[in-house]
Amino acid sequence: MVSNSSDTLAAAGRAPLSSTAANGLKIVVVGGFGVGKTTLVGSVSEIRPLNTEETMTRAGEGVDDLTGVQGKRSTTVAFDFGRITLGAENVLYLFGAPGQERFWFLWDRLFSGALGAVVLVDTRRLEESWYAIDRLEHHGTPFVVVRNNFGPPEHTLAEVRAALDLADHVPLVECDARDRESSKQVLIELVRHLHRMAEAEASGEDTP
Repeated sequence: MVSNSSDTLAAAGRAPLSSTAANGLKIVVVGGFGVGKTTLVGSVSEIRPLNTEETMTRAGEGVDDLTGVQGKRSTTVAFDFGRITLGAENVLYLFGAPGQERFWFLWDRLFSGALGAVVLVDTRRLEESWYAIDRLEHHGTPFVVVRNNFGPPEHTLAEVRAALDLADHVPLVECDARDRESSKQVLIELVRHLHRMAEAEASGEDTP
């Protein structure tokens, strides 16, 4: 499946859904609070995404750190869910994880059975990405790291890589999570990463 999924993903549109699919492939979108996970899932899903957005109230004051996202008025309290049909038999399911630290205990369950993951980062709150990367490495789940551009970038990707102490083999790209094509390219990059890892394993090379 991995060998041609980037092509089928690139061609996928908001077409009518098939009633059945033989293979359900799970991708998790994870990252800190307010980084754009719900936006990315919503922009790329072929269906109206299921989300658990709730209005933020004063009860969260002093609990959720709003540094850099003071204008945020709603938040995911369980997970987001979207779908992309890759072909007659393969369907990609997207799960967007909640970002607040008090919901991080849900992440390990969401990572279970995942083909791979997308770690969205906001350079204004880069430290919130470390836990996601640590948990994915703990589970052995392949992932790509994506800088979501909320405005003109203030740091180069090389600077972001150094700040996150990312291994050289981990892809680091950028996107605008509001844009469908940009979000689609993120998923294609993840599939390419999975393909490279599968090829390395098949050839007997050491994989990270």
